[in-house]
Amino acid sequence: MTQFMGFSQAGLNFLQEVKKQNSREWFADNRAIYDNELVKPFRLLVEQLTSGMLAIDEWFETKPAIGKTISRINRDTRFSHDKSLYRSHLWLTFKRPSKDWKESPVYFFEIAPDMYRYGLGYYCAPKQTMDIFRSEINQDPNKFLDVVRCVKKPFELVGEKYKRPLIKDQLEQIATWYNRKDFAVIATSNQIEDLFKPDLAKKLLKGFKQLTPLYSYLMRVEIIKTIPTL
Repeated sequence: MTQFMGFSQAGLNFLQEVKKQNSREWFADNRAIYDNELVKPFRLLVEQLTSGMLAIDEWFETKPAIGKTISRINRDTRFSHDKSLYRSHLWLTFKRPSKDWKESPVYFFEIAPDMYRYGLGYYCAPKQTMDIFRSEINQDPNKFLDVVRCVKKPFELVGEKYKRPLIKDQLEQIATWYNRKDFAVIATSNQIEDLFKPDLAKKLLKGFKQLTPLYSYLMRVEIIKTIPTL
């Protein structure tokens, strides 16, 4: 199997040009760069990460294909004010197959012309998910605090907060999670040279494994969501 050897400056230059040249004609003329310098290394990266990610969750989608683990570069402009045709950033995900992946916990790695980031979280957590998440915290706060010890450097917690605390006088270590409408834990870097190295896969897998306790906690929330209520 061909090994992942890193991304290239040509690939990042392509994403930079997408911002300026966003047209079908330009994309067609430069399609070979997109295929060879972006899609190909993304596929190889997925393949190299697969065995380690299946050790975290055997039900992950791992097919190294666009629309499965690799994002589409084409944008859906039907309901957006932004009518640009192509994205200037691409990403991969590891998630369980579902009708709407945006509502489930997902591992991700994303590149842009001048940065990259990776982590775990929700694209858009529904209210039901967050209500169950908070209920689980309330039932055993100490267990939750033990779980989130895995969220340390290089990761940080992000996500929109409620303007007012949902519970007064709550421990800050819990409140910072409890009072969010959704969340993700993300490591962000502008050290672009990291993207050009073969050991990027090892770095990502180390970070993803670090977050396994949080992933397992979030999957318990997903299981509770499927239990019928009386």
